[in-house]
Amino acid sequence: MPEYDYLVDVRNLKTFFYTEDGVVPAVDRVSLRIKSGETLGVVGESGCGKSVTSLSIMRLIQEPPGKILEGEIFFKGENLLLKPEEEMRKIRGGDIAMIFQEPMTSLNPVYTVGDQVSEAIILHQGLSKKDAIDKVVQMFKLVGISDAERRVNSYPHQLSGGMRQRVMIAMALSCSPDLLIADEPTTALDVTIQAQILELMKELKGRLGMAIILVTHNLGVVAEMAQNIMVMYAGKVVEYASARDIFKTPQHPYSYGLLYSVPRLDRGKSKEPLLTIEGIVPNPYNMPPGCRFHPRCKFRMDICDKEEPPLTAIENSERSVACWLFIRRGKQDFLSEGVI
Repeated sequence: MPEYDYLVDVRNLKTFFYTEDGVVPAVDRVSLRIKSGETLGVVGESGCGKSVTSLSIMRLIQEPPGKILEGEIFFKGENLLLKPEEEMRKIRGGDIAMIFQEPMTSLNPVYTVGDQVSEAIILHQGLSKKDAIDKVVQMFKLVGISDAERRVNSYPHQLSGGMRQRVMIAMALSCSPDLLIADEPTTALDVTIQAQILELMKELKGRLGMAIILVTHNLGVVAEMAQNIMVMYAGKVVEYASARDIFKTPQHPYSYGLLYSVPRLDRGKSKEPLLTIEGIVPNPYNMPPGCRFHPRCKFRMDICDKEEPPLTAIENSERSVACWLFIRRGKQDFLSEGVI
């Protein structure tokens, strides 16, 4: 039995970027926990810190301008922030793999895709070049790349965007990682291939006991894949709960806005317009005081622009919410507020 309760245990992570224009608090005291075999969905608008959180776990933050200032990142009971870079290189791609959001910039244009995928297999599994290429062909077929034997000799520019994304997925899954970080894994794919890739990830997760951090804007994908959801806004965690709880009874105004701004079949034939979240994500160089969501919140109170709400755990549950309205009232009932 392992000597750890959680495969991944991130505690109070702070990752800031220091630029000529100022300091960007991209990830500000973020905590999360994942057990083996679980999927955590990370949602929020662009610029909320989702990808930077993922890159911090992989220790791929470029220094400078970025820097992990505080916190602990435990993986299998060991703090990754204390490991030398040489040991981290062995962990990346083997124990922890990541599907990057931009496949064109993640693949090297001067090497064939087969060589790039086989490199990770040779490094982490010790296979010969021929056996590694055979496994690449097998992985390409697994992720739906047609004519895989020929495609291994293709260069990235010879493949479509969706095909390149499938190459990145094959690379990430080739070494059967314990943790897969998927940053918008189905962005460039059509709906049919999206469903195939998600089904593949679910199958491998069940077969390997793999945990997944799924970063996405697609709430439908989260509902399909995730057991737990972390909602981020402006570098902060504003709500953390099971997928069932988030979809049934969101407790933060931002979570509620995300859910009810998309069409839902369970709303029947309602002719009410979809909910909109007014305004935009704040300028990262000039974050608002207090709650960072308060300039856009319909429920803001006097305290909201003065004091930052702590991430408050609900007693006898895994749920946490950072909202003064929740802290004072104990539970939100947005429907009774006449929002929709």
